[in-house]
Amino acid sequence: MRTLISTAFISLDGVVEAPGGEPGYRNSGWTFKDIEFLPEAFDIKGREQTEATAMLMGRTSYEAFSPVWPDMADFAAYKMMPKYVVSTTLTEDELVTGWGENTILRSLDEVAALKETEGGPIIVHGSAALNQSLSDAGLIDRYHLLVFPLLLGAGKRLFSATDKDTQKLKLVEHEAYANGLQKNVFDVVR
Repeated sequence: MRTLISTAFISLDGVVEAPGGEPGYRNSGWTFKDIEFLPEAFDIKGREQTEATAMLMGRTSYEAFSPVWPDMADFAAYKMMPKYVVSTTLTEDELVTGWGENTILRSLDEVAALKETEGGPIIVHGSAALNQSLSDAGLIDRYHLLVFPLLLGAGKRLFSATDKDTQKLKLVEHEAYANGLQKNVFDVVR
């Protein structure tokens, strides 16, 4: 079974919306504001590109990333990696070309079936609503979180507010950086 890894820039109060400056959110670009850039805090992002063998996204994140990431040197390792977009409305003719294989999955059952295939880890970028659904369905195996020392208040959250049984996590890697960022890698305990 393939490992499904959720990776996120997250504020201390759980917000993941528009960290890179995506329009429509009042605190858009919060990862760049008042936080000193320390390359070592982002080493996990390079590691994710070399370890992942596929990428999973929701439609909104796909539409935000697909026009930009294919030509960005920072994301070169993702270029030819297979991408899976979970959407009930996206059509084949809306998929971009020149960004590797792009496949539409129509349900969480199809995500579960993808996890049963041969291959390495599948990484989930962005996709707040998808992350919530995947977590509630018990499909996420690991979290890679870069926690920013910010309280953003309103905004899309990584974790759902669904009333459910406690889900235990095991901290398998962590580090705190001089700029206040914290890296926390958690395995989901089953």
